[in-house]
Amino acid sequence: MKIVRLTEALSVSGQIFPDDVGAVAAQGYQVLINNRPDAEDETQPTGSVIAEAAAAAGLEYHYLPVSQASFPGPDFAALSALLQDTSRSTLAFCRSGTRCANLWVLSVDVGAREGATISAAERGFDMTMASRFIRSAQGAL
Repeated sequence: MKIVRLTEALSVSGQIFPDDVGAVAAQGYQVLINNRPDAEDETQPTGSVIAEAAAAAGLEYHYLPVSQASFPGPDFAALSALLQDTSRSTLAFCRSGTRCANLWVLSVDVGAREGATISAAERGFDMTMASRFIRSAQGAL
């Protein structure tokens, strides 16, 4: 499991498995966000299995799935609040971490988005989803 820190309070990673959750808690994370829809891949554990492991490890768990087609998702307001909460250490995960990084970019204040996009791209994330969404939202104005 490769964890990438985006801010002091927020990190992202690829798929988390139940056996990883204890290590996530041991690293000081308090909140675990699952942005990966169930059954996206036949080898991934379900959100409920991760939820059980998170509860056993004492982590607050949120299942807020987002697909490329539904990006940024119907629960974006709640997700955005979690991603911007600097009071607790949070780990968000999806298939590769890219979706979570794109969601984080959209969650920051408009004036900080360019810097957030550059920061995420420098950490190896493709920012196409956020850029496409921002362009389409600007076109709707």
